[in-house]
Amino acid sequence: MGLDRRVLIALATVYLVWSSTYYALLIAVKELPALLMSGTRYLIAGAILFAFGKLRGARWPSLREWLWAVPVGALLFLIGNGFVALAEVHLPSAIAAVVVATMPMFAALMAPMFGEKSRGGEWLGMGLGLGGVLVLCFNGELQAHAGSAALLFIAPISWAIGSMLARKVPVAQGILAPATQMIAGGFTMLLGGLVHGERVPPSLSARGVLAVVYLIVFGSLAGFSAYSYLLKSTRPALAMSYSYVNPPLAVLVGAALGREHVGPEMLASVALIGAGTFALLRAART
Repeated sequence: MGLDRRVLIALATVYLVWSSTYYALLIAVKELPALLMSGTRYLIAGAILFAFGKLRGARWPSLREWLWAVPVGALLFLIGNGFVALAEVHLPSAIAAVVVATMPMFAALMAPMFGEKSRGGEWLGMGLGLGGVLVLCFNGELQAHAGSAALLFIAPISWAIGSMLARKVPVAQGILAPATQMIAGGFTMLLGGLVHGERVPPSLSARGVLAVVYLIVFGSLAGFSAYSYLLKSTRPALAMSYSYVNPPLAVLVGAALGREHVGPEMLASVALIGAGTFALLRAART
């Protein structure tokens, strides 16, 4: 059976918007401290969403919903997104996007722990996607920056746990759900940045400002709101399929705008991930 139009719109949003945010994040972390910048980004986006939700009549989140937003927000943003931001200080945006493609595989492995089962077609798609990431491991930049590579591989595990947890715990009403998670996650990122010893630079270029604004408006407000809707409205594998679509698009963005190198291992990885996407979406439609 076919997919609902709202689901298709949400998928298109996370596919297209999140593909470009890797490059925008690369620009931002070259001028700003990774965790402090990301925490501020999510606090602003979360506050805007929260205000919008309240204006539309959403009820105030309960204490229980706020408390659950903290671990979900920390898993998704402090580790899931923050570690990617830290890694992009040394690694190209395209590589970051491709490594993050391991996330649906970890979600599938954890699905039984959350009372869900994975279909055979989904496993095929995830296996092909993982194969693409393994091919990418031959990339010399990943080998040269082992610490940043480790952060990249930890990030999707945390994002998968946070995504599965968000499907099972009490969350706020409507768009207040992603709003509370972004606010809680933003605070944990600011704390993490201070512990990490980050400091705000005295000046910032117009390019850096535009990158942060783009991340707030498109990456957080539009992208995460669409993703939150998918988590509640579709199967986990379909909601997380963006991580298979983002890499080839992020490679194109990085090559076109940032002149990032695209070697044979990158092309082979993208091909495998594209095949995994097809298998994953086909299984989700049955």
